[in-house]
Amino acid sequence: MGRGGKRGGGRGGKNGKSNGHVNGDRQTYKSFDDLRRDNDGFRKYYIAQKLVSEEEFPLLMESMRSVLPTNFRITGSRQQANDIREQIMNEFVPFIKELRNIDGEEIEPPHPLEWYPNNFGWQFTIPRVALKKSKELSKFHSFLVTETE
Repeated sequence: MGRGGKRGGGRGGKNGKSNGHVNGDRQTYKSFDDLRRDNDGFRKYYIAQKLVSEEEFPLLMESMRSVLPTNFRITGSRQQANDIREQIMNEFVPFIKELRNIDGEEIEPPHPLEWYPNNFGWQFTIPRVALKKSKELSKFHSFLVTETE
């Protein structure tokens, strides 16, 4: 427990907030760009591991800060998986193609991973955090969450 019986008390910033809203030990951010992608402890840990030379270390850190795409795979009985795949291909992909951009940034619709059999593995270039926050993609996000549950 932190100060005054509240978890997370004593954090930097006004009212215990830092870059976003503190929720217990987790922070929620207004936008994906608000995320802090640097951490002294993280950097020191990887320096101590000596995975790469000192000259290559900045490249390693840059690579680790890169934003990863959202990936998902379709599972279930053969018929369920086929139905879900068809719904994504026939409903969501065309809808997202029509959006073209979100908050001024161009987006690409999700696409099947070439190496995953039967188009049951997919990739979406939008980060998961952004997918969760987007009003335009809320129906697609809800669909993915529902099918996952």
